[in-house]
Amino acid sequence: MRVLVVEDEPMLADAMAEWLREETHAVDTAHDGAAALERIAVNDYDVIVLDRDLPRVHGDDVCRELVGSESAARVLMLTAAVEIDDRVAGLSLGADDYLTKPFAFPELAARVQALGRRARPAVPPVLRRAGITLDPARREVFRDGRYVPLSKKEFAVLTELLRADGAVVSAEHLLEKAWDEHADPFTGVVRLTVLKLRRKLGDPPVVGTVPGAGYRIA
Repeated sequence: MRVLVVEDEPMLADAMAEWLREETHAVDTAHDGAAALERIAVNDYDVIVLDRDLPRVHGDDVCRELVGSESAARVLMLTAAVEIDDRVAGLSLGADDYLTKPFAFPELAARVQALGRRARPAVPPVLRRAGITLDPARREVFRDGRYVPLSKKEFAVLTELLRADGAVVSAEHLLEKAWDEHADPFTGVVRLTVLKLRRKLGDPPVVGTVPGAGYRIA
């Protein structure tokens, strides 16, 4: 998934981003509300981890902007406040989940994964197609019962292909979802990753190329 972490403490933002990247997500970061809105305007995020107390533009206002724009992104709001009224207020703004600081990184990752499953349309907890079984929570892939070891990017690309449920997925979409904002849009990294993925999945080939359109799993 593509995730945006919005946190005004750079060390914490970087730590969250690195943890989520270990979970195979593509992660961007922003350190204030204005920068977050700029990134949201140009990138299609699945989940936004949003600190409530942000400089320049408050986290509440970022959340309101997201709700008003009818964005499909799910919002996990972070706060140091522990009062129930604070949590209720955050959820009433349109946040999908709430996490109080300090928190454990495994819980953060689990909540982000759970929100991703609630995307529109909803994503099943285990993806299956053409003899492939992918379990995002366990980060395991099997083909016809054979375990397939994948790199983080290969896993992310396969996840998007399986989520498409047979539809064609463009290289641009794969670049958007599996790599962060620093990825070069003119690079051949998507094509190379798909080639490696095909080799690891084995015969008969299951990832097809649709000329001029992208890739699909039939």
